Amino acid sequence: MSQWRFNASEPGLRLVPVTFIAAALWAAPALAQTSVPKAKAPPAPLPSAPATQGPTQTVIPAAKAPEPTFDEGTALRIAAAMLSYSALEVRGGWPALPVTAKLAPGASGPDVVLLRERLVMTEDLPPEQARGEAYDETVAAGVRRFQARHGLEQTGTVGPKTLAALNVPVTRRLRQLAASLDRLAATDFKFGQRYVVVNLPAAFVEAVERDKVVRRHVVQVGRPDRPSPTVTTHITTVNLNPTWTVPLGILKKDVIPRMRKDPGYAARMHMRVLDGAGNEVDPHSIDWNSDRAPNFTIRQDSGNWNALGAVRIDMPNPHSVYMHDTNHKEFFSADYRFQSSGCTRVENPRDLAAWVLEETPGWGRREIDAAIAKGTRLDVKLSHNIPVAWIYLTGWVTRDGTIHFRDDIYGHDDKPAHQLVADLRSPGNAARASGFVLQSADTRPVEIEQVSYLDSQ
Repeated sequence: MSQWRFNASEPGLRLVPVTFIAAALWAAPALAQTSVPKAKAPPAPLPSAPATQGPTQTVIPAAKAPEPTFDEGTALRIAAAMLSYSALEVRGGWPALPVTAKLAPGASGPDVVLLRERLVMTEDLPPEQARGEAYDETVAAGVRRFQARHGLEQTGTVGPKTLAALNVPVTRRLRQLAASLDRLAATDFKFGQRYVVVNLPAAFVEAVERDKVVRRHVVQVGRPDRPSPTVTTHITTVNLNPTWTVPLGILKKDVIPRMRKDPGYAARMHMRVLDGAGNEVDPHSIDWNSDRAPNFTIRQDSGNWNALGAVRIDMPNPHSVYMHDTNHKEFFSADYRFQSSGCTRVENPRDLAAWVLEETPGWGRREIDAAIAKGTRLDVKLSHNIPVAWIYLTGWVTRDGTIHFRDDIYGHDDKPAHQLVADLRSPGNAARASGFVLQSADTRPVEIEQVSYLDSQ
């Protein structure tokens, strides 16, 4: 596979590959008066579909395999969607539905007329279904398509969450697409025949093989106050029955305050306190109120109590984050899965680990289960490292033309990675009129502050 790369942080004056977007947005008013290019209507929801609905089928039949969230064409498809949404914006956007609207199968009236119009504008409903006051099965199917694109439970009824998503203005959706494209432009990732993607706002992980998603797992990612970072690296090792060394951030914020109240906390949590030489120290002998307390290392033993569960998928990176099992499995069924301290907790991690180890001789799901049953820590190094990317896309487009959106849980959309897309339509942009954008040393990246911690109890 070829390397897809945008990098806008290097000094000097040069052209960047996303520059045609400026000309497209410049032409949007004229296009709005003729025809508006739209993405193809999304297909019927897939059995493994997007993941804010709790546990899903993780083995995906080949005939129904969804398109990857992130591949070599993602940026170009987002750019095309921006053109379409810009034209919609020029035309005044879509209608807002009353917050008092009662929209469910069997309803009728002017609110249903508005709903039909709204769904047609984003091709969740065919144009020939634009007229009518009845909330029939066709409308319910259109609502389910809209819900699937926005990671909502596919009920076919417009509840509070669906109503809120329907009423997000087109300007905001355009901003999500632009900010997502900005972040991709700052991403340096080399795709392979097999690779893994975690889209943090969507809270799912995809295992991609030969341009198809062969596994999709729901995940728990970082809380807003402890956000998971964006990362591009390689999976190198699968750790079975891992121990967990508490990172400094969690040690200071979580463990030491508990130890101050109860030095027996460490023993109950199967944690060992180690000094600088790696020798075990009695936690009752330590003054946990002193400044010296963070100088000790705390390590949790392998077992059912371990914060990492039975599996850790290791991916060296400067943030010291990884994917792993968890003993907090109750959160996988929740709509809101931003519960970790920075790492990615994976539902059914043994299945994902088995896929990761497919090209490593002697390792399959049976061998993984047998090794875990022994209870001894074991590190299995991959025969071939697998590229992995943790990305932050609140708006993206898959190859089938479906435009997806998710909530900006970390507030990154208002902090673009750099100024390539966000200011394309600002007055006085001479480069825009000529159909390209120049990236110069005066346009420096805007850093997104990220605070990452490893996962905790």
